[in-house]
Amino acid sequence: MSILRRLLGKRDDNEIGVASRNPVGRFRVERSLKVSSRQVLIGEVIEGIIYTGYKVKGRAVSPIMKIERDHMEIDFAIAGDRVALMLEHEIPCEEGEGLEVYQS
Repeated sequence: MSILRRLLGKRDDNEIGVASRNPVGRFRVERSLKVSSRQVLIGEVIEGIIYTGYKVKGRAVSPIMKIERDHMEIDFAIAGDRVALMLEHEIPCEEGEGLEVYQS
C-alpha cells in the first residue's frame, strides 16, 4: 500500500490486519483444499482455542468463516482437535506449516 493511502487511512479491499498483538492459538496445516471457491485448511489445533471470526496468520492473514469437526459445524476448537477451517481469503501455506491464530 502506498504511503499516501496509508496517511489518508484508506485500505485495499483485500488487506486485512490482525487486531490483537499476541496469538491466542496455533494451527498445524495437514492439507489445503478449495471448496466452493473458498480455501479450507484441514489440520490440528496445537495450542489454545480457535473461534469462528478469529484470524489465521501465516504469510498472509484471513478471517475464519466456519469451523467443522467430523463434518459438523462447531463454534470453537481447542488444542488436540482435528478440524477444517473455511477461510474468507486464500492464504499461501504448506503441509506441516504452523499458523498463528489471533482474536479479531
